[in-house]
Amino acid sequence: MTGAATAPPIQPGYTPAGPSLVRTHAELEAALRRDRRPHRRLGEILVQAGLATQAQIDAVLEQQRAGGHREFLGEMLVARGLLDASVLRGLLASQLGLPSVDLAHYPMDANALKALSAALARKYQVLPLLRTDTQLAIAVVGPLAWQTERELAFYTGLQIVSVFAAPELLAKAVREYYGLEGERIGQLVAKLDEEGAAASYAASQQPVSDTDNTLVRLVNKMILDAQSQRASDIHIESRPDRKSSRVRFRIDGELRPYIEVPPNFRSALVSRLKIMCGLDIAEHRRPQDGKILFESPGAAGLEMRVVIMPTLHGLEDVVLRLLAPPQSLTLDQLGLSPRVLAQLKEIAQRSFGLLFVCGPTGSGKTTTLHSLLGVINTPARKIWTVEDPIEITQDGLCQVEVNAKLGLTFPAVLRSFLRADPDVIMVGETRDAETANTVTAASLTGHLVVSTMHTNSAAESVVRLLDFGLDPFNFSDALLAVMGQRLVRRLCKCKEAYVAGEADIQALTTEYCRDTKLVPTELAARWRARFGRNGAIMLNAPRGCPACENTGYKGRQGVYELLIASPAIKAEIQQRQPASEILQRALMEGMVTFEQDGIEKILQGQLDLRQVLASCR
Repeated sequence: MTGAATAPPIQPGYTPAGPSLVRTHAELEAALRRDRRPHRRLGEILVQAGLATQAQIDAVLEQQRAGGHREFLGEMLVARGLLDASVLRGLLASQLGLPSVDLAHYPMDANALKALSAALARKYQVLPLLRTDTQLAIAVVGPLAWQTERELAFYTGLQIVSVFAAPELLAKAVREYYGLEGERIGQLVAKLDEEGAAASYAASQQPVSDTDNTLVRLVNKMILDAQSQRASDIHIESRPDRKSSRVRFRIDGELRPYIEVPPNFRSALVSRLKIMCGLDIAEHRRPQDGKILFESPGAAGLEMRVVIMPTLHGLEDVVLRLLAPPQSLTLDQLGLSPRVLAQLKEIAQRSFGLLFVCGPTGSGKTTTLHSLLGVINTPARKIWTVEDPIEITQDGLCQVEVNAKLGLTFPAVLRSFLRADPDVIMVGETRDAETANTVTAASLTGHLVVSTMHTNSAAESVVRLLDFGLDPFNFSDALLAVMGQRLVRRLCKCKEAYVAGEADIQALTTEYCRDTKLVPTELAARWRARFGRNGAIMLNAPRGCPACENTGYKGRQGVYELLIASPAIKAEIQQRQPASEILQRALMEGMVTFEQDGIEKILQGQLDLRQVLASCR
């Protein structure tokens, strides 16, 4: 129709007010209990909202009738460029009272998944989300035709309730849970109910190499999916009563729901993992630690550390940490500022002294140390490492793994290293007074020693080491530097640039100048000269796309602070000054803190302030 072709497009900038995205079963149940608004035609809604004229709607409807189209009116408007998809979902959610679900964070329900066949889910591109005695809530892109709802209701025997989801996330979820290629996690979970709990438990006692049992295949699939989604940890949480066990992945530092396993299989699932670790399946009262070397096509040699933790009501939770593949980054790839990079490279060339890298668990400390060793890993140097466990390997390093049962503790191995003619020693973690004294003594006897600590900042690390009972004079003589680091969620490539307003600049300068004598107005002027475009400072905001699962963030970026043991800092250590005094002295000498380094990367377009503050405070 000519009218449809020449009509101006409906403005995509319109964002109707509607309910927030649903992310949990409880939120969806509450949304479905709310009263729905009276059913109204989409055309009427668009005209009333001022987004289309009646002539435009009539033209598309005439085209729909003339061509025999079965598509939903909204889909036709979107396909013809007359309506933005996000505007359509917002309108339907606000005007019809239908909730919108965030499939990137919504935990899948096994009982709901098995209620609908894979053929129907793929045919209509719908995903079951929640099942009750009488209803089945399904995620759709737009309202279903009444014939489709009737067909789904006939096959399921339940009343069909539609909720909205972003099309790209819905298509991905349907592929994941009902796809044709390979075996899907939804299919595996659904099969569990077809097998008896006793049979599954017996099968879980079979050797690890047996992959015929559904539960075994489900565990293997879970591990493979965690690896493909770049997860660092898998959390399996057993819940009391008849609640399903929840499985979540930690991706880029954030826990995201993966699947829920029926409650009658929680014991079998934990037992299966214990068998894979070689742990005692009859022990339910004490924590147990183990390791899994998972070998499967596409994930050969994946190593995992496993913790089994007893919880309330005699249940057990499991956490699996996926160890990084055996590769190291170079110092240039870590995202260090030019000044810190040059200082670290200079420290790495020292023949003796002590360097610590501090930060919370999972902040990349071991990766940083191996990057540093890569600079000095030459045939002219003998480098020993003692780690728990060995996560990264390099040619040329002599690496020893801690094994307390064999007496291979950090202090014991360190003492042996000193008799093995080392040039450089790396200690995976300094966690007690004995190790702290040993690394200090080793650094004073002509060896370069590098190690990690679990502390919050570089200045606090110094105080913690003194609290271990180190002699402040020997320690100050040995110390070269302490580097603190954090990992901050990085903006995805879909980020949106915008001109920073005065409030934005004030927030950044205030945070940057905290605990310093810098003047915010002078700092803002320097930023405009360095980062500005025509005098304006550009910042970036998260947007969301399929690549980042609509979160706006993908991957993580390190932020760093490097405290150099200058003569003034050494004097502070000898006087046992508190961390605040040591920090002030370091700032006077030009040290850049976590927050300041993070703000520099905000101005470079890599991060945003919310994530920097969340990780660094």
